[in-house]
Amino acid sequence: MLTRRRFLMTTAIAAAGFAAVASFPGLALAQEPAATVDEAELMKPGALPDMALGNPDAKVKIVEYMSMTCSHCADFHNKTFDEIKTKYIDTGKVYFVIREFPLDPLAAAGFMLARNAPGGKYFEVVSYLFKTQREWAFVDDPLSGLRNVSKQFGYSPATFEATLTDQKLLEDLNATRTRGGDEFGITGTPTFFINGKREVGFMSVEEMSAKIDPLL
Repeated sequence: MLTRRRFLMTTAIAAAGFAAVASFPGLALAQEPAATVDEAELMKPGALPDMALGNPDAKVKIVEYMSMTCSHCADFHNKTFDEIKTKYIDTGKVYFVIREFPLDPLAAAGFMLARNAPGGKYFEVVSYLFKTQREWAFVDDPLSGLRNVSKQFGYSPATFEATLTDQKLLEDLNATRTRGGDEFGITGTPTFFINGKREVGFMSVEEMSAKIDPLL
């Protein structure tokens, strides 16, 4: 589990240019995760309120477990998500839920900035972080990169520091990640559940549409 002390330490290490050292403990599963999960259990609230778009009563419910430093997650959100949103979410056909599954302290920091963003701009921050991922996640000074991102969304130096030292938020992110691993067998990102059926890895618009359309 990532504690506040370890989070600050590993983020500082990453900022010093040793990002490979800053990692979460791995997840171990006793068996191969099931191809499907109980949708009622999946949709139950966790430690953090779900960040969701669309009609909660839609026929199709998609839950995505993702990490802000995951390049495949960035590819999905940069290349696929907007069209899926226009085609299915905005039209009330799909209810889309994001669940945080940070793979490292920098990913946790990104999620914390999104969660606490002034004006409730969670999805805007997530989108911006994915579009600029190479400018903050894979650089020698990622903390400065995140600080620059925070300025785009109304953070002051004080609120930026307060967010990244928010122990309760960090614990809730840990709990969300742990639940994903323990209850739903998440081992990597992105992992999607489409009406409870597991899909792992990047999905193109065509691939995701092919999974959605038969369910409508």
